[in-house]
Parts: sequence; structure tokens; C-alpha cells
Amino acid sequence: MTHPLVTRLTAEFGYPALQTMGEAAAFTEAPGVHVVFVPGDAQRNLETPDVAVILPELWQAFQNRFDCAVASDAIEAELRDATGVFKTPSLIFYRDGACIGGIPKVRDWSDYVERITHFLALPVAAE
Repeated sequence: MTHPLVTRLTAEFGYPALQTMGEAAAFTEAPGVHVVFVPGDAQRNLETPDVAVILPELWQAFQNRFDCAVASDAIEAELRDATGVFKTPSLIFYRDGACIGGIPKVRDWSDYVERITHFLALPVAAE
């Protein structure tokens, strides 16, 4: 069962709920920077609701420089395997379809800011 704070991301904030790897590819391959929230099992992982609250705050703090989506249970394992970001909850960052990094677990605000600033500053891959 999905935690209410994770459901809030799709219901209230309008983040896409990615149900298939095809949907994940379409979301992450669009131009720009994208974040996929991989919540994990909120029943076993007490950090999941915290990250669900933090993500919209990060989006706002970075003035909409990335868009956000939520991975469904059906694709979580495949996303983790594809990106090497195995711990949940996690935020996996993409630019133009390529994974540019991940932030697993709950972090201090300053750590989020430092890591996201770094991800956003990475050079765009040459075509």
C-alpha cells in the first residue's frame, strides 16, 4: 500500500506515476533535468514519507529547474538496477535520458542542496 504522502505527490502536485519502464524512459528522455522518486516500501522504510515531503520543497528551492515523477512498485527494482542507486527511498536524477546521479535515504538539507547543485552543473553530454 502506498503511503499517503507519496500519493500526495501524484494527486496534489501532479507528478507522473511511472508504471512502466517505457513511461520512465519517456519522462527521463525529455529535454532537461528530471527526478524520479523511488519510494521503496513505506511500511518497512520510515524515511519514505520524509523524502516525499522534502522533494516538493527541493523543487521549489531550485526554482523548478527539474521536474519530478514517482516510480511505481512495478519498476522500482529495474530502475535501481539500471542506475546503481540501490537504497530506498531515493531521488534519481536524469538529464536527457542519462542518469546523472542519485541521492539515497534522507539527508541534511545542505547535503541535498550541495548534491543537486552539483548534478545541475554537470556538463550536457555531447550528441
